[in-house]
Amino acid sequence: MIQLEYFEEKDFKDLMDWIPSAEFLLQWGGPQFVFPLTKDQLHDYIKHANLHDSETYIYKAKDSVTRKMIGHISLNKVDRKNRSARIANVLIGDKASRGKGMGEVMVNELLPIAFEEWKLHRVSLGVFDFNQSAIHCYEKVGFKKEGLLRECRKIGGEYWNLLEMSILEDEWKTLSYK
Repeated sequence: MIQLEYFEEKDFKDLMDWIPSAEFLLQWGGPQFVFPLTKDQLHDYIKHANLHDSETYIYKAKDSVTRKMIGHISLNKVDRKNRSARIANVLIGDKASRGKGMGEVMVNELLPIAFEEWKLHRVSLGVFDFNQSAIHCYEKVGFKKEGLLRECRKIGGEYWNLLEMSILEDEWKTLSYK
């Protein structure tokens, strides 16, 4: 259905086109980016990523049939000592692919890399508490709610709450072998 491949400079334009506002950028990329998203920001984003000993692995999701890029996802803060990492920058950018479970598929493609290839023990993520479709997606994959960071991000004149979620190696193995 989809394949994850490393995100490259040739993919920048599609990603920049998918980010229509500062609010959307904050949801996708957190505070590390400033609207409008630029090639310079994306160059910095991928500068040390996707190397053998990187702390960040950045992927594009491509439709297996059309080979078109439909989404984006990354695994950040890879901590080999504590065997943990953080999923971030999850986006189904292709509007025609939204609402079809592609986010779930994308996360399900990334978790075997995390747990089998890199032998991680814990994978976490943060999602804004109003993003119910994303929360539902992560719960379907097996993530558990851990806590709420209240009013931790400011956008315009309002503050947003961030829900922390995680999945452990044994939980994922139980779900993936059903």
